Amino acid sequence: MPRRTATLLASTLTLIALLCAGLLLPVPYSEMSPGPTVNTLGEHGGEPVLQITGRKTYKTTGHLNMTTVRVTSADYSMNLVEVVAGWLAGDQKVVEHDTLYPSGQTAEQADQENAEEFTQSQDSAKVAALKELGIPVGSRVIVSAVVKGGASEGLLHAGDAIKAVDGTAVKAASDVAELVTKHQPGEKVVFTVVPAKDAGKKNAATKDVTITTKKSDDDGKARAVVGIQAGVEHTFPFKIDIKLADVGGPSAGLMFALGIVDKLTPTDLTDGKFVAGTGTIDDDGKVGPIGGIDMKTIGARSKGAQYFLTPSDNCAEAAKDTPSGLRLVKVKTIDDAMAALKKIRTGDTASLPSCSAG
Repeated sequence: MPRRTATLLASTLTLIALLCAGLLLPVPYSEMSPGPTVNTLGEHGGEPVLQITGRKTYKTTGHLNMTTVRVTSADYSMNLVEVVAGWLAGDQKVVEHDTLYPSGQTAEQADQENAEEFTQSQDSAKVAALKELGIPVGSRVIVSAVVKGGASEGLLHAGDAIKAVDGTAVKAASDVAELVTKHQPGEKVVFTVVPAKDAGKKNAATKDVTITTKKSDDDGKARAVVGIQAGVEHTFPFKIDIKLADVGGPSAGLMFALGIVDKLTPTDLTDGKFVAGTGTIDDDGKVGPIGGIDMKTIGARSKGAQYFLTPSDNCAEAAKDTPSGLRLVKVKTIDDAMAALKKIRTGDTASLPSCSAG
């Protein structure tokens, strides 16, 4: 075989081998891209995203869109070709796998965590919205989880409302541990609870449950435990349902809260404008940062958003590459967002707080 032909053949085989390696060998990266954006004032999957019953609601126009990021799953292994393609694409972002799924988190664990965060964000959005409107919100201490194999398994259940421990009224979740640890391991403690199925009913009957405490498994001084996690569940004066499947994480909190406020007030918050945004929200209306801000702004603008409510801690990152035609609006609280919406609907946009890359 002539030397030139042999060299060409060897080069071709090497190239094929490299291409095969690029297609087959996994690399420790994941990909992010713009996900769906949904109008909290509209419908999704054929039903209203926000459903409020037991309280007068008002007609809304325009958009208050929550935004999402689509990511490769925890158990998906990207190959080198996909990584390079992602780096070159303008609407995708390649990040280290551990950035999205730390400590070897499985797909099932990630889904569970996202679902829990999404549920919590909905609850906080309702609280923040009603507080913004001056509508009282109640709360009760509940059993949020029961440890498998713990002292309370089969005796207490998730959702049970805890009224007292050893006859002492419980007013905060921290009261439960404080009262239990007054005992020595092996001693009995009496919980007065309303079973989960009756916890939301007026004048529901209570029952006493006696539990034999166990010794804690952690290091340090021995203390009594009953194997539950106490938490707080808010109670609302009317029903607010958020219907949005296949979405997880806490980042829609701000937009859910604004959507609820819009539906409960005669003022049309957007006056027909297309506003999108993101951000976690706590019970007091404070807006927190989220991940994938650059993917969310791309997704929002592609659907027609004119303004994007941006958590202040995400402003610098979002301003580095803002899609043309999208105005970033800096917010720290739900009050900031409400003030910004007023400026948008009245045309006073020159004074909107903006984001800068510096």
